Amino acid sequence: MNALSAAYRWLDDDGPAFGSPGLEPRWTSSKKDAVSTAYAASSRVWFTVSHGTLNEIYYPTIDRPQTRDMELLFTDGETFFHEEKRDFEYDFSYIDEDALAVRVVASDLGGRYTVTKEFITDPHHPVVLMNVKISGDESVLSRLKCYALLAPHLNGGGADNSARSIEIAGQRAILCWKDATALAMGVDCGFTRSSCGYVGSSDGYQDLSGNMKMEWNFGQALNGNIAVMGEIDIAKHREFTLALALGDGPHAALAGMMQTLSTPYALHVKRFIEQWHRAESPTKLASASTDKGRLMRISHHIILTHEDKTYSGAFIASASIPWGASKGDDDLGGYHLVWTRDMVQSATAILACGRTDTARRALVYLACTQRPDGGFAQNFWIDGTAYWTGIQLDEVAFPIILAWRLWKLDGLGNFDVFPFVERAAAFLVKYAPVTQQERWEENAGYSPSTLAAVISALVCAADIACDHKAQELSNFLLSYADWLEAHLDEWTTTDDGVLLPGVKRHYMRIRPPAVGEPFHNPQAAPGTIHIANRGPGEKYDYDAREVIDGGFLELVRYGIRRADDPLVIDSLKVVDSCLKIETPYGDAWRRYNHDGYGQKKDGGPFEHWGQGRAWPLLGGERAHYDLAAGKDVKSYITAFEQFSSIGGMLPEQIWDHDDMPSEGLYLGRSAGSAQPLVWAHAEYIKLLRSTSDGKVFDRISVVADRYAVEPGTRTFTSGIEVFQMARPISSVPAGQSLRIVDPDRFRVIYTLDDWATTWSLESRTVGYPGSFVDIPTLKGAAFPATLTFTLYWPAGNNKAERWLGRNIEVAVNPVPPPTAPVEAKPAV
Repeated sequence: MNALSAAYRWLDDDGPAFGSPGLEPRWTSSKKDAVSTAYAASSRVWFTVSHGTLNEIYYPTIDRPQTRDMELLFTDGETFFHEEKRDFEYDFSYIDEDALAVRVVASDLGGRYTVTKEFITDPHHPVVLMNVKISGDESVLSRLKCYALLAPHLNGGGADNSARSIEIAGQRAILCWKDATALAMGVDCGFTRSSCGYVGSSDGYQDLSGNMKMEWNFGQALNGNIAVMGEIDIAKHREFTLALALGDGPHAALAGMMQTLSTPYALHVKRFIEQWHRAESPTKLASASTDKGRLMRISHHIILTHEDKTYSGAFIASASIPWGASKGDDDLGGYHLVWTRDMVQSATAILACGRTDTARRALVYLACTQRPDGGFAQNFWIDGTAYWTGIQLDEVAFPIILAWRLWKLDGLGNFDVFPFVERAAAFLVKYAPVTQQERWEENAGYSPSTLAAVISALVCAADIACDHKAQELSNFLLSYADWLEAHLDEWTTTDDGVLLPGVKRHYMRIRPPAVGEPFHNPQAAPGTIHIANRGPGEKYDYDAREVIDGGFLELVRYGIRRADDPLVIDSLKVVDSCLKIETPYGDAWRRYNHDGYGQKKDGGPFEHWGQGRAWPLLGGERAHYDLAAGKDVKSYITAFEQFSSIGGMLPEQIWDHDDMPSEGLYLGRSAGSAQPLVWAHAEYIKLLRSTSDGKVFDRISVVADRYAVEPGTRTFTSGIEVFQMARPISSVPAGQSLRIVDPDRFRVIYTLDDWATTWSLESRTVGYPGSFVDIPTLKGAAFPATLTFTLYWPAGNNKAERWLGRNIEVAVNPVPPPTAPVEAKPAV
């Protein structure tokens, strides 16, 4: 810092602030009214707006928040002190319906004066601009004082920030820094006074709220949770433009601020809007909406906004921190991370808008982020660094499905997708059918939604492998998918349901792994799942039969099950009885019963426990099912539009109980979790596309043609049972082959008559998924029969030869007599 100080002059004013290091840092509300950035990739800065004020600013990548918030404070010095987010009523709008330039018109509760603010970024540089116009009763304005109060949280945290008042090019400004990142705050007319303080003790809010006058002019506040404030002379400047510029070092931030302020605001906003007009919203989808395309345009832009500009193709889940006001520096991630599940939802929605190039960027980014074993971290920073490290099989499956969609649209360009797909498919083969975590990131086992993605991905991978002349690999992946599909209902349903009288057989949320299976929880009783986010004194462990979610609807969406499947229809009855919430704006569904991830029952924030609330995006999943069943889905489209905020942001969760005004919670309006949730915007866009097309956009033709056929017309059956050392099985039906799969080449030595006769088979290698052997069994074998085998691995791949060192026994069971097929019932 000192080496660069010759470029500007420190203003000592009243010396250092007192009260170091300030209160423990906290973030701010996650209920965003807007998330915005310039359309140009050169402007590497993003901002959020909430409660009519500026919130987090992200720089230089969209996963790095640099501020908590900035707001204006007003006082006449004698009779009132006004804080924007508490003492104003405001209207929100976009300056242009096809751009993310924001306008907020706010009035003090007494109606004496009005503040009109516009928020944009410099179209080409990392600077956020706020243009302000003040109007009203002249007798009030002549005495009115205006102050800009900023809370920097540089490099993702409120601790250890520093700031000083400075003079640069003849104007007073404020410079903040932490490590190598700097932020400059200035105004085109220059601050008349400024002060740097510690939050809760010497910050500008404490100063003004005490006696309605600015009495502190502290020149610096170092290494703490700080807030800085600058005074604007509105007696002379009823219109002014504030700039918040970020840079890698103080000189970059200050030069950027002054360069941006040297250009008239009107020219900046003109260029900003012209850039966004190049994004070309998919106007053809507007006819499917019920709000004349407003939320469609916003959703399209919001998805694009959440792509990074340094790591092209990286889409984060949300530029928000759920329940941020209760979160400190230890909650580094928030939702500004990459989840491949959410990211593929975004990319697929963009594909539904006709933006093949953007979807390809997402796929190429994922290919560059894929781990050597073919998998992905549970979530990660946009540079690929893992944050959480759980294994979620759907997050490996979805990128394969995206690759297939682009391939079928001839949208891959020169990108060779086959190595990426082969590695990801190998990862699925290694772990499926048991996932360490399903899509709600909490429990291990057999999940209908996860298996829907895995089966679909393997079929897509087989289709791509076939096209690349890898026929043996294609056959192997297809037979693996068939094996999973053949056991799907067995693994994921209960025949003794307890949730809805009269419905005994239905899908469960998840069936936990049994003893000897991957990710088995030895602390849980057999057949039970542990829900970790339950409140103090509440039950944590539930029989799997007692917990249901709507994840099985993915089976219909992708084409693994028909909409008129009786099991699907019965399961929907249970879902509606347990999870459906009616609101004034439309129906919504909770994730699963007994969920604890949500606002507490008293309205307080989720703090490792709470009460799961309704998710608008799940209404989209239900709508896609209804569309597949031939029903009208207009009410679901309207519900999405009604659930959105004043700025068109779709929340992750809505409050689904009686109004609680004291906590700002109202039935059907946003709760305290993430807003916007980009996945919800993607689901809305895809619903519009599906409605416009008259068919489910996500439906995978190669999957549906194989599985979702008329009852009795399927032309194949799965003829294998799969054995892996990580998931051994104890029996195989007579007449089926026991398929042994292993990552390395091996030999199996086996007997069916207690070693009186032995056979030996060499494995066949099929690329990254490894090697396999099929041991046939005979339907007419004498029973009881036992297949006994051991394994030998020759030297290779820098590994010494080895024997398993023990025998494994697998019972060969007689096949039960066939039962009459169940007649499919029509959808109701």
